[in-house]
Amino acid sequence: MLIKPEKLQPGDMVATVSPSWGGAGDPEIRWRYEQGIKRLEEIFGLQVVPMPSSLKGSEYLYENPQARAEDLMIAFKDKRIKGIFANIGGEDSIRLLPYIDFDVIRENPKIFMGYSDVTVSHFFCYKAGLSSFYGPAILVDFAENVEMNPYTITAVKGALFSNEVIGDIQPAKEWTSEYLEWIEVNKNQRRKMKQNTGYELLQGSGTVQGRLIGGCIEVLEFMKGTELWPKKEHWEDSILFFETSEEYPEPGNVKYWLRNYAVQGILQKAKGIIFGKPQDEKYYGEYKGEILKVMREYQLEDLPILYNLNFGHTEPKFILPYGAMAEIDCENKRFTILESGVR
Repeated sequence: MLIKPEKLQPGDMVATVSPSWGGAGDPEIRWRYEQGIKRLEEIFGLQVVPMPSSLKGSEYLYENPQARAEDLMIAFKDKRIKGIFANIGGEDSIRLLPYIDFDVIRENPKIFMGYSDVTVSHFFCYKAGLSSFYGPAILVDFAENVEMNPYTITAVKGALFSNEVIGDIQPAKEWTSEYLEWIEVNKNQRRKMKQNTGYELLQGSGTVQGRLIGGCIEVLEFMKGTELWPKKEHWEDSILFFETSEEYPEPGNVKYWLRNYAVQGILQKAKGIIFGKPQDEKYYGEYKGEILKVMREYQLEDLPILYNLNFGHTEPKFILPYGAMAEIDCENKRFTILESGVR
């Protein structure tokens, strides 16, 4: 069982970190960081402190993975800090691995949240025995143009500020992946929202329960064969969650990756799988075809699979606590988190 961190309360101090891309500190994007921080302060009543290297810019942080890792360690060690929020993802946080002290994370359990390449940092937490949160990032969701999406605000409050059961996760009514350049003149321009069609059942029947584990499916590839890759027993009775990034991986790649999970016996150990909405809904149908193909290849047609959930690389998004017990109800196409994310 993973340790649950303590819930956040208004007035708490939280840290911002850049474990991956360092763009939050680049002069042309800094306004975006400030906007995200303002939301943490005004909507959630938090005090925000950036970690020492987190705003030194993308070039410095690319050259200094050790500095990024040290920021994480400082944030975990500091007793005043109750939560840690990733500024944004990227593509090379696997380079932090040699500099991570897992004992520091284990001995200082606290909320840690991010998505995309932050998947790697979630598995630092996972290896240390801490439940972390696959969810919104400062530069994206918190800094959303004009205002934060109410769906995301509700998700943050329900997962991080309350020790009540998170419960039924309703599909977002609308979604967007529209790219508006992060320049200050766009600050007051809302992104165009599209109607959401809700969750889709790809296969399976009945109701299943399992513990949440997963992340950005491309990023998970960086960890295979390293000490971060979970042992076989950690996949037992799981609900896997997978989503794809803004790089729009080819449908064939998703097929190859899923075959690998099958060859490892991971799909056979799982109770079910949930897939996030692909960015821009590109390859929406093609991904479904490849997923079902792999399930047929390995006689896994009964494994419950829900598709088009609002987490990952589209907005708004809900939050997935690693290790939490969740439920897929195939008949009603429902997804429920059966416990609190925090204590």
